[in-house]
Amino acid sequence: MTSKSTFTAIAVLGIAVAGGAAWWLQSRPQVPTQITGAAGGKAMADSSAPGAPRVAGVEVAKVEAQTLRDDAQAVGSLRARQSVMLRPELVGRITALNFKDGGPVRKGQILVQFDDQLQQAEVQQMQAQLAIAQANFKRTQELVAEKFLAQQTLDTSAANLKVAQAQLSLAQARLNRMAVRAPFDGTAGIRLVNVGDYVKDGADLVALEDTRQMLVDYRLPERFGGKVKPGQTVELTLDALPGRSFTAAVEAIDPLLDANGRSVGVRAVLSGAGQGLPLRSGMFARVTTVFSVNNAAWVVPEEAIVPQGNRQFVIKLVAPDASAALPPEVKLVSLRQEVKLGVRQSGKVEVVAGVALGDTVVVAGQQRLQKDGSPVRVVELSAGGRAGAGKADAARSAAPASAARAFAAAAASR
Repeated sequence: MTSKSTFTAIAVLGIAVAGGAAWWLQSRPQVPTQITGAAGGKAMADSSAPGAPRVAGVEVAKVEAQTLRDDAQAVGSLRARQSVMLRPELVGRITALNFKDGGPVRKGQILVQFDDQLQQAEVQQMQAQLAIAQANFKRTQELVAEKFLAQQTLDTSAANLKVAQAQLSLAQARLNRMAVRAPFDGTAGIRLVNVGDYVKDGADLVALEDTRQMLVDYRLPERFGGKVKPGQTVELTLDALPGRSFTAAVEAIDPLLDANGRSVGVRAVLSGAGQGLPLRSGMFARVTTVFSVNNAAWVVPEEAIVPQGNRQFVIKLVAPDASAALPPEVKLVSLRQEVKLGVRQSGKVEVVAGVALGDTVVVAGQQRLQKDGSPVRVVELSAGGRAGAGKADAARSAAPASAARAFAAAAASR
């Protein structure tokens, strides 16, 4: 019994010691990180002599010139310049299919022929009636010229001739509609009917595509509606053809905005470089519309921007005023400058106005600079500082694990 109590007391004491060690490791002050000053490369401490202004350490970056492109990404679908589903205008039975699935066809070629015996008979009947009407009109002309008939008889004969001509044209039109012809040069799809099928008017027969020129249809958010214009460059890639990129040009912009998605429809035409490849209607495309390209944009890291309400600022580092009472080692002071921003891309932001090329701006430590003219020094984390911080973090994480192991050992001894 005494031995069990002793083990319990030892376990409790071990847990208390481990917990205290963990608390001490987590709450002890860290070794100050070494920093390198911008002037002379000498290390300086954060604190200054009593009464002297506090020198704040900041990280900086230069205003650089970089090529920036204002663009927008979207997804779209390819479609052929001309695409149609052929359908008959009259009911009938198919007697011939004059194309191969997936084969080329020429404009005006008869693709689907329907049984037209009845229509041919009607044409022959109307031709005979027209011949009679022409003969009657000619005979009436001769009789009227010899004053054997009145002029009214000639007018009636002329009207009958016109009626016969119209009836023949109608019969011929019905006959022509019994053959479905290709409206343009292209490639036939897979037939949806067979010889002998009886189809109604409007039934799908076969699709016809002209893939010699391809279009891409896509949509952009409404905020880009005022930026996209005909003729702008469009870059696209296709999942079906990895490793290839294509160029197109904006051809048309839909004047009607989609009220559901608040987006505007755009159509672009692929350049000739994309032709001759196995492009098909319906292919998924990743589209990038290029609005403008600035080859010499002035950019800063996004971290340098300090927003205040609707205004944007950066903190520049400038030489101090000669009349300022500053320590001799202070070579730079802060200056808050309002800027106008442009395009953002890959962690960089374009500055349209407010800074000049080569200016130094603060990217970390802005909260330490509450007013203009604050003395600053440029700092960088040294390798030793990073190693020391890493060791401290490892010790803090190891302390709770040691306490857990001590508690487990005590429980096992019991």
